[in-house]
Amino acid sequence: MQNSGHPLFGISVAAELVGTTVANVRGYERSGLLTPARTEGGTRRYSQDDVDRLLRIRVLLDAGLNIAGIVRVLDLEDDNGRLRAELDG
Repeated sequence: MQNSGHPLFGISVAAELVGTTVANVRGYERSGLLTPARTEGGTRRYSQDDVDRLLRIRVLLDAGLNIAGIVRVLDLEDDNGRLRAELDG
């Protein structure tokens, strides 16, 4: 079974899977919205988790949030996930 955090996709494939541009994906990275893995040569590699996060970013953009709002929402969702894991663990 494949680990959803395993880096598989190049930036152009990740952008295509989400329906956005490579420039947008790079911008989201610059904004701190995601941090893809890198090969030894520095090439970005995106996991399924990264693609899922990109899809969430797109949903939030479509809902009218700006990048600052999306950063806050994703931080809160990440915190919530960690707290749930602690409670369940």
